[in-house]
Amino acid sequence: MAWDFSTEPDFQEKLDWAAAFVRAEVEMLDLEYPELHYTVPTGALKERVDPLKQQVRDAGLWAAHLGPELGGNGYGQVKLALLNEILGRSEWGPTIFGTQAPDTGNAEILAHYGTPEQKARFLQPLLDGEIFSCYSMTEPQGGADPGQFRTRARRDGDDWVIDGFKFFSSNARGAEFFITMVVTDPTEPPQRGFSMFLIPADTPGLSIVRDIGLGGEPYGHGLHGLVRYDGVRVPADALLGTEGGGFAVAQTRLGGGRVHHAMRTVGLCNRIFDMLCERAVSRTTKGSLLSEKQAVQAFIADSYVQIQQFRLLVLHAAWTIDADGGSRAARQEIAAAKIAAPQVLHDVVTRAIQVHGALGISNELPLWRWLQQVYVVGFSDGPAEVHRTQLSKLVLREQAPAPGLYPSEHIPTRLQLVPDDITEALERHAGIR
Repeated sequence: MAWDFSTEPDFQEKLDWAAAFVRAEVEMLDLEYPELHYTVPTGALKERVDPLKQQVRDAGLWAAHLGPELGGNGYGQVKLALLNEILGRSEWGPTIFGTQAPDTGNAEILAHYGTPEQKARFLQPLLDGEIFSCYSMTEPQGGADPGQFRTRARRDGDDWVIDGFKFFSSNARGAEFFITMVVTDPTEPPQRGFSMFLIPADTPGLSIVRDIGLGGEPYGHGLHGLVRYDGVRVPADALLGTEGGGFAVAQTRLGGGRVHHAMRTVGLCNRIFDMLCERAVSRTTKGSLLSEKQAVQAFIADSYVQIQQFRLLVLHAAWTIDADGGSRAARQEIAAAKIAAPQVLHDVVTRAIQVHGALGISNELPLWRWLQQVYVVGFSDGPAEVHRTQLSKLVLREQAPAPGLYPSEHIPTRLQLVPDDITEALERHAGIR
């Protein structure tokens, strides 16, 4: 089997353009307008952002994740991974390129399951970058365990009525619509008892109790929300997919998204690695550069190895999706990439902080904020611990128990299977005879 992660010269030109564009233009937005990348731009922000988005469109890289059926180029996962590696350097990167989460996954759900009216009202503006959306799944008491979810939808005539709370619903405040997973049959397990609904943000009964930020952000501010569904009434066609098919709908958005997020983490690790190396060749202590200290050399070597291993792991996951026709065939590779992402980011950013000293933990460098991102990466799209369990089950499913009393590599047992003349030669060589 040949693994090929190469790209055609014309697409490599696009990647080269994107890399230069992100460094020169998009990274500046992180400084000018921090934490506003999920805000519908108006006024000065709109004047600043819209020309950048147009440049991306002109380069043929806007919403590059879209398939031909949605007006995209159908680049495939390897090409998307290489692009997302570049976008991972900047918080604004995905928004400027029309690939921000959770909108990309929500667009996939709408493309697969939305009605013509829903696509006209929500999908096209979402693809055009004119609106944002929210994926509302986890709950205050449930965390990553869907078996604990309590938000219910019950039939009332031709409508559904939804009641409950959702926690840490990203981009809730700025969303035009919510895609929400709820219990529709509590007598069934989550795989058959959950359903997915599209709910416009202005639907009566839907309210944001409070905004939730990350640690260090002011209380009551942030990009995430505690959302209340209090008698939220939606028509029957608000159901996305089939009743009881919520898990299948969720999987539509998760597989490729995990690869994109992992590759963005590669891009962020590369940026941190550049900072680590720059510091090493810039700072002198005890009569020599930091780059001449063995501890720092070990930091650099270990970081390089980890990033390259991780990068190839993610690219292999992307290649497997392309080669085998879907994320289901790459479940092991996707789970492995998800597990590796927070660990590699943690190790690289921790080393960079150490080499930068007090400046590394200050608010004059972004390293401390990126250390916090380790935990965001670890929780996003399901905790890494859940993926460890899944990966081990997938691997063990392909294994068979030893055929007898001893392990299959037990030397005396294996020698019994060797022809007599070879056995005698081995025994003579080992000094047994």
